[in-house]
Order: sequence, then C-alpha cells, then structure tokens
Amino acid sequence: MATLATVGSSSVLRFNKTEPLKTNPSSPFLGFVTSQLSGIKISCNLPVVVAPLKPISSPFTPALQPVARRICPFTGKKANKANKVSFSNHKTKKLQFVNLQYKKVWWEAGKRYVKLRLSTKALKTIEKNGLDAFAKKAGIDLRKE
Repeated sequence: MATLATVGSSSVLRFNKTEPLKTNPSSPFLGFVTSQLSGIKISCNLPVVVAPLKPISSPFTPALQPVARRICPFTGKKANKANKVSFSNHKTKKLQFVNLQYKKVWWEAGKRYVKLRLSTKALKTIEKNGLDAFAKKAGIDLRKE
C-alpha cells in the first residue's frame, strides 16, 4: 500500500509492508531514499530484521608484534640516505643504517639490569656520563622498561 503526501514543494511517497523481508545481514538498512532529479523522498516502514552491530570492546591487536624502528631512543640517530657509487660512477640510492645493539646495562638507581636497544655512540656516552644522566637528558623513563 502506498500513500502520497505533499509537504510544501516536495512530495513524499510512503510504502507500508506487512510481510517481513528477508534481508542480507551484511547490507545496511536504508529508511528512505531521496531522488536527486525530481526531489521526491521515498520512505519505507519496515520491521528491523537485522540485529544491531555490537561495538568492539577491545582494540584489535595483531598476532605479530611490530618490528622496532631503526632509531636510537637516546641519541635520535636514524638511517642516512646515501648514494652507492659503482666503478662506472653509476649512483643508486641506499640507506646507511645506525649500528643498533641490544645491550643489558646496569641501572644503579633501580638496582637491576635494563635491556636497551641503542646505538654504539649511545653506549660510549653512557659509559662516560652514566645511564641516569643520559636517560634524563634524552627524556626516557627507565622504570617502564
């Protein structure tokens, strides 16, 4: 059964269906459709068959952990873009990565070893100035790790 209602300058055509529709659960339910050409708004009162989607309570965590970036957290050193020059002077782009090492360093204030991934330059600076002073200057909290 269809009814036509005119409101101002626009016409609304309404369909009322009594039998339940078999809808695809993956398709979204549209209550009305507006025609761009004639300005007619078509609405349909249908019983909702599809159950509403439940929001995800916890964020998605991938099975594989992301690979650590090749940046030293203490010095901020990262890869350098350079040219690889052949004997014929042909230049191709390449990356010169930082010499990062996994190292257990004794943390005097925490009375324990802290496993860090840092550059060899940062290792030399830690030996010279101490871990606490260097971490404080870099803004790194060692209690988290």
